[in-house]
Amino acid sequence: MNEIIAAFSKKTTGYPEAERERIVMASIWAHELHDTQLRASGEPYIVHPIGVAEILIELKLDADSIIAALLHDALEDTTATRSAIAERFGEDVALMVDGVTKIAGLNGENKSQQEAESIRKMLFAMVKDVRVILIKLADKLYNMRTLAFLPGERQKSNAQECLDIYAPLADRLGISWIKDELEDLALKHLNRDVYDQIKRIVALKKGERADFLSKVQEGIHREADAAGIRIEVSARAKHFYSIYQKMRKRNKGPDDLFDLLGLRILCDAEDDCYTLLGTVHRLWKPIDGRFKDYIAMPKANGYRSLHTTVMAYDGKLIEIQIRTREMHRIAEYGVASHWLYKKGSTNEIVRVHDLSIVNRLKAWNGLEADGDRPVSSGAFLEDIKRELLKDSIYVFTPKGNVIELPSGSTPIDFAYHIHSAIGDHCVGAKADGSIVPLTSELKNTQVVEILTAQSARPHLNWLRAARTAKARTKIRQWLQLNDDSLIIEREIIAKKKHPPVPVPPAPAHGAEPIQTVIRGQTLPGATLHVRVEDEKNMMIRFAHCCSPVTGDPIIGYVSRGRGIIVHRRNCRNVAGIPDFEQRKIEVEWETASSRLVKRFRVEARRASDLFSEIEGAVRKHQGHLIEGRLEETASNRLTGFFTMELEEKDDLKKVLKNLRGIPSVIAIQTIP
Repeated sequence: MNEIIAAFSKKTTGYPEAERERIVMASIWAHELHDTQLRASGEPYIVHPIGVAEILIELKLDADSIIAALLHDALEDTTATRSAIAERFGEDVALMVDGVTKIAGLNGENKSQQEAESIRKMLFAMVKDVRVILIKLADKLYNMRTLAFLPGERQKSNAQECLDIYAPLADRLGISWIKDELEDLALKHLNRDVYDQIKRIVALKKGERADFLSKVQEGIHREADAAGIRIEVSARAKHFYSIYQKMRKRNKGPDDLFDLLGLRILCDAEDDCYTLLGTVHRLWKPIDGRFKDYIAMPKANGYRSLHTTVMAYDGKLIEIQIRTREMHRIAEYGVASHWLYKKGSTNEIVRVHDLSIVNRLKAWNGLEADGDRPVSSGAFLEDIKRELLKDSIYVFTPKGNVIELPSGSTPIDFAYHIHSAIGDHCVGAKADGSIVPLTSELKNTQVVEILTAQSARPHLNWLRAARTAKARTKIRQWLQLNDDSLIIEREIIAKKKHPPVPVPPAPAHGAEPIQTVIRGQTLPGATLHVRVEDEKNMMIRFAHCCSPVTGDPIIGYVSRGRGIIVHRRNCRNVAGIPDFEQRKIEVEWETASSRLVKRFRVEARRASDLFSEIEGAVRKHQGHLIEGRLEETASNRLTGFFTMELEEKDDLKKVLKNLRGIPSVIAIQTIP
């Protein structure tokens, strides 16, 4: 037996003999299939599937999951077929392997569209069997651990993908240690200077605070022993990416953060958690606003714990987490605890059908099956990032039911979440008893009541305010069926115009052409289809010469044979287009508002906290960074390109002044 296979075999001893034999058989077959292939590191390819399988063994998943992990690249990279996998190891294994296999060549689509479609396929496969995503997370984690062997640009793109998709997925599934490691590894490759600085300071503070932490632990043990409560207390350093997020949020360097270390208390019973909380608050003064009860109100991923921050000895702050041992296992394993406890040793597991992300994906899958959702893979992925993988808020119905919505949601989103009929007829809303606009942003823990009237109807402005895919889909659907002045398909809304503009190809049956195009997202270069009456061959494209983004002043041009081309109004190429005045068409963004999207270039001296300083300067005037990157130049300086969104156009000068005031910034220039 190969040495690599033999070493792996020793790690499967926790499985029954029959299952262990199947796992070893799968590892031998995987080695044969990948026999001549090498990793970027120069190692035999088999080290990768075995590494992925070992991560799942650490999660204590079942034998079928381990076998699927060993074969997860077989369909994509070898001659193995799905039927061969099913014949050898069963249909469940074949389904999982197929679920994690990337989609190859989608009719010549570009790489980003292909990746987006592969992610969509994987997420919907997860609805059928959540083990698909656990295999993919293990695959990503192993690849992130070995990322140094890839070229620099691929390192950064893979690290960013992990931050955008896979770390949030691990969080939604409750597997905290995978989420933490993915985030830390991503930070290491995206901003190595900050990563090294945080690592150094955490190690330093751990040494400085050893006596302090020991003294706090002794105090807790003494009081718990007196109360007859059996506990374990351990010190923990916060993971580096969470420290980095705090640096950006508070606009501080790691030297200025005092809560880099904390304590975790484990006990046996839920009642003991609250007793210990009272004990900790008697020993030291709690800090107002820093207590969270995730036992009474668990997170959507099943996480339960008490969090409090107290001012302990010598006025030093320390965060303390209190949970039972069972809660701690759930916090570490999340949805994987379904297999960890499959023999029924505890009732305290995270069940797949209880997970918010799985149920919401099921609902989205249902909408797609009914043809109610856009099928654009890019749009789907953006919805996933915005709605399922970003922060959530929890609001209450008047009857006390908890509703989870993406952060930034409005009463319109709440209404459509309850029922589409409620959404279609809402006229107003109350939050905590006070009347609020339908377009206002809801806040965590508010009690929301929707006011309805039979005469109320959805209108176009709701589309600008709605944040959830369900609300936007239902509003579009209603407008399409009931407003004859609008033409709506997928992400495009168009208003009919009189007199008609000649639009090639000529619309069938005397259909009226398009006058106004409103678009929800920026997908430069993407092709979007618009229906005009019975004609579905119209296309809208975004000009490559000026690549307009949301917020730019834009103008449309009806091109012969190519549909409508959207340019920036100040695009130099527009003047050279024949018959432009006769063929131009007015267009606007769906999210049209007073906000301004602006790109800028920064040249600066090396500084580890430059990114957070730039973000802080933009935030001072209620703006936010949409994207940004910093690169080191040959002269040991940093060059950065950023895109920011500002609430008002008049804020631009103020923000630029703040940016120029950053000590390390040498020059700053806006990009047209």
